[in-house]
Amino acid sequence: MIVLADEVLTPDSSRYWPAAEWEPGRAQPSYDKQIVRNWALSPESGWDRSSGAAPPPLPPEVVERTRSRYVEAYELLTGERF
Repeated sequence: MIVLADEVLTPDSSRYWPAAEWEPGRAQPSYDKQIVRNWALSPESGWDRSSGAAPPPLPPEVVERTRSRYVEAYELLTGERF
C-alpha cells in the first residue's frame, strides 16, 4: 500500500521555471512561494527571524503576486483557464 502524506508535483514540491527565461548562474524566475519568503526576510516586513516571534501577516500585494504565479503555473501546465 502507498500513502501520499504531503504533496506531489506542486509548485512548492517541484521547481518549475519558464524555459524561455532560464539562464545559468542566476536565480531563476520560479512558480513557487519564493515571493513570500523574499518578503518575509526583507527589511520591508520588519520581521526578525531569530526573534522567535511569528512572522507578520502578508500584505495583500504579496498574496496577490503569489496567487498570480500559482495561477500562471496552473494554466501553463494544464492549458486551461483557472
